[in-house]
Formats: sequence, structure tokens, C-alpha cells
Amino acid sequence: MNFDFSPEQELLRDQARSFLAANCGAPLARKLLDGNVAAGDDLYRQMAELGWIGTGVPEEYGGFGAGGLELCVLAEELGRGLAPAPIATATYLAIPLLLLAGSEAQKRKYLTPLVGGELTVTIAVNEGPRNATPRNVATMAENNLITGVKYPVADGARADLALVLCADQGGGSFYLVALNEPGVVREDIPAQDPSRPQAKVSFDGAQGKAVGKPGEGWALLAKIYDHAAVLYAFEQMGGAHAALDQACDYARARFAFGRAIGSYQGVKHKLADMYVAATLAKSNCYYAAWALSTDAAELPLAAGTARGSATKAFDMCASENIQIHGGMGCTWEVDCHLYYRRARSLAVNIGSNLVWEEKLVRALETRPEEAA
Repeated sequence: MNFDFSPEQELLRDQARSFLAANCGAPLARKLLDGNVAAGDDLYRQMAELGWIGTGVPEEYGGFGAGGLELCVLAEELGRGLAPAPIATATYLAIPLLLLAGSEAQKRKYLTPLVGGELTVTIAVNEGPRNATPRNVATMAENNLITGVKYPVADGARADLALVLCADQGGGSFYLVALNEPGVVREDIPAQDPSRPQAKVSFDGAQGKAVGKPGEGWALLAKIYDHAAVLYAFEQMGGAHAALDQACDYARARFAFGRAIGSYQGVKHKLADMYVAATLAKSNCYYAAWALSTDAAELPLAAGTARGSATKAFDMCASENIQIHGGMGCTWEVDCHLYYRRARSLAVNIGSNLVWEEKLVRALETRPEEAA
């Protein structure tokens, strides 16, 4: 049985890694940290030209028509390359939600320009530090008019469209809102990783278009989060391996008392622990990739497992990378903090590790006997 990616998928990986190495990485991340918020716009358009945004979109809507495995390959390289563009929010969350629940007319109207990079889209669910549950969603939809506040919203200050979760007569539904229309006010909010910016979006009678059936918003969100968790796990796994590589390179090149610091037992142990965590995450991510690509019943279980292990692996590798660099690791000039910022940002974007551990336990409890 072959658990690896196909030659075509490996070719996609090589092309993505080369492109991101040439156009992304620390130099672009630092431009965004310095406040140049438009620095990633050209990168996003180039990704669209390469077909990445439409990887999982059927050809009839202008997409590439590939599957979940190709998305996993791209996600891993986006994590390795510290990609700042809003491609993750679009391809992991918003576009799959539109494909799953949108009407045929909505798909034909919006997917082609989204795939081509002419429009950008995000998803607005959170309302501050509270957990997202039906009891505390204050954003309301009445007669397709949206009122309320969402934050943090990934890429919300620059996106053209948002899929907004609202409380309505059905209990909870998604609405598609044009963020450049009247009734919408947006403002940037501080983020641990400014290369993945967050925004506060206020709606005051903004016109929305229902996506999906009334009252199915929470069920849709659960499905989309399982899908997105796999892809974010691959991105975290890619970032973990990049931080591990950076630590190994420094441990070989940095000499102390006439020896490379990588030859000292204390450093060896740190690198070994990082390798074990990253490798375990990779194993769990591959299991989740299989579940995603086959739409297996085990997807919630696999998504929770991959998300949990990848979050811990990236956090460990990013933190220990700083430690291995010693005093230099804490400075602005060294790139360690870029991986640490990304690790902290990805760790909470669709729920903290506690949330996913609870989902994993629930998936284990409800797993069919034949799958046990």
C-alpha cells in the first residue's frame, strides 16, 4: 500500500516550493511586519495565475478540478514558505463553503472571479473572545439585512466578500456580504502575525444573500472546519519542518569552544525532540489527507488528530528554534520570530487546541464499531 503522494503531486510540490522560495519567505513577511500591507497583493495574483486558488474547484467554475491531496501539498508548502497572502482563508474555508452550500447561480457568479484572483473572500464567524456557539452569536439577519460585529476576521480589511454566520429565525445561517457596499465598516486590529492580518467588521443593515438552507449554518461550519483543519495542519507541519531545518542549519554552522553547537548533547536532544514532533505530525497529517481526499467517515477523527499534533509540533519547533539560536534567536534581525508568530497565529485561527482535543474525544466516542 502506497501512503506517499503521486509523481504529479510531488511535481506540484516542487513547483510550489520553488515559486515561494523566490517570491515569499522572510523578506516578504518582513515587509508586512513593517506595515507594507499591499506587499502580498502581487503574490496573490500570481498564485491565482498558477491555478492554486482554484485547485479544489471544478473545471466548470474555472477551477483546476483537483482533489484534497493537491490542496494538502500546497498547504504544506505555504506553511514552509511563510506565505502571507489570503489564499489560505479562501481555499481552506470560504470557497469550500460556497461549493458545499451555495446555489448554482452563486457558484457561477462568484467562483470564476475568485479563482482568477479578481475577487477575494473571507469567512466571518467569531465575535470576540467568546466561543462560537448558537447562544452567543449576536450578529442578526432579518430580511437579508445583516447587523452586528465580527472579529477577528482573517484578511477582513482587504477582502471583497465575506461569508457571515448570523443568527436568524432558522437558528443560524450563512450570508454572503459584499464588504465594499454600504452598511459595512472595517478596521484593522492588532495581530500576533501581521503577515496574516485580522480585522473587525461591523455590519449595520448591510445587504446579504443567504448561502445554504436556513438554520444549517452550524452544521455547515462543522463540516468546513473539519476540512480546513486538515489543510491548516499541513500548513503547520510545513512550518514545523522549516523551523527544524533552520535550527539544524544554525546548529551546524555556529561554533562554541571549538565545536559546532550541534555536537553538544543538550542541543542534540532539542533537535531530536523537534524531529519526533514534526514526524508524528506528518504521520497524522497523511492519515487526515486520506480521509479528506476520500470523504471518509473518519474525517472528524482524522482532522482532530492532525490538527492537535500539528499545532503542538509547530509550537515546539518554533519555540526550540529560538532557544537553539540562543540570545540571537530573540532579536528582530534573526528570522526565528517569523515562524513563532505564524505558529501562534495558526494555533487559534479555527479554535484552540483545547477545542480540537474536545472534538477528537467526541469523534472517538461516536466512532462506528466497525471503524474502531
